[in-house]
Amino acid sequence: MSALFTPLKLGNVTISNRLGMSALTRNCSSNTVPNEIMKQYYEQHALGGAGLIVTEGTLITRQGTEWQDAPGIWNKEQIEGWKRITDSVHAAGSKIYSQLWHGRTQNFNQPKPVYGPSAIVARGGKFHFLDGTPGYVTAAINVKEARFDGVEHGDPQFMAPTPTLSTSSSTPHPTSAPMNGEEVWKIVHAFALDALKALIEVYGPDVALKLSPAGGYNDMGMSLQETIDTFGYLLHEVNKLRLSYIALVCYSAIDPEFEDEKPATPHDVVETYSQFLPNTHIFINEGVSPDEAEEIVSTGKAAGIFIGTNWIAHPDLGKCIQAGKEFNNIQDDTTFYVIAGSNPAIGYTDYKEAVY
Repeated sequence: MSALFTPLKLGNVTISNRLGMSALTRNCSSNTVPNEIMKQYYEQHALGGAGLIVTEGTLITRQGTEWQDAPGIWNKEQIEGWKRITDSVHAAGSKIYSQLWHGRTQNFNQPKPVYGPSAIVARGGKFHFLDGTPGYVTAAINVKEARFDGVEHGDPQFMAPTPTLSTSSSTPHPTSAPMNGEEVWKIVHAFALDALKALIEVYGPDVALKLSPAGGYNDMGMSLQETIDTFGYLLHEVNKLRLSYIALVCYSAIDPEFEDEKPATPHDVVETYSQFLPNTHIFINEGVSPDEAEEIVSTGKAAGIFIGTNWIAHPDLGKCIQAGKEFNNIQDDTTFYVIAGSNPAIGYTDYKEAVY
């Protein structure tokens, strides 16, 4: 595993290997405040060989989420809680980015609207109303105060990609209106690009983006050509920003279905979009085995790999891969999200490490 376990400079920091832990919602904060068991959880994975950890989606406001106990980053108590986590991760030799999060969809039975860039209802949207005022710039300032190494914008079902999709935006689209294509693309991508530029003003080169062009979660699907045109233009523009990396989520066969329809758009996201990113590190996320990861990095197809759920049952995943150990722990999917009132350690911090 020589290529996978070589250092890589991302923005202003250098990670010790190319194996990252992607954002994983666990719902384990204390009323949105990062707590001691979260510190233990992240420290486990830093000691377990993650070169870069991306936090679970971190709320920029109490409003716009379906997860009551997802952690936030809008007040001092939350910042102090995150400081204890980032200090612990750094002491263990890893780096950590905060993934900023605001839901783009809502349950329209709620009394007030969720802020978002679209008036179109998404099938599968189930976000609850929670009071608050969103602000990515304020959140980034707080993330910096909490001593994170950088900030990741996105996750495929959330706000950044929304204006780019014809299924979720009423903005005129060049495939349906005789408008100047370049001007229309500028309009529909304005939110994602402006948000990234605002984050860069705070964090400089330590800003990243996660996108899922092949995904169908929360009604995010288009035709193949429309998908390529939409995300191709967005990534062409994003490449000019010199982000620290872009994480591209590959198509997953576990695809949501709405009204007997699967809205996802299966295609090879790395093969399709790498041409638009000559100046940006690409990380691949979703369904990559250790052998595939080594080949992908050694051949230069991508700079690194993010792994998600395998980190849950294997807190020492990086060490396992480097030592050639099997993934022997069986994941209990019923404990993927911590349920209020239950023992938070079960399925969260109680998985055993391999014997070395």
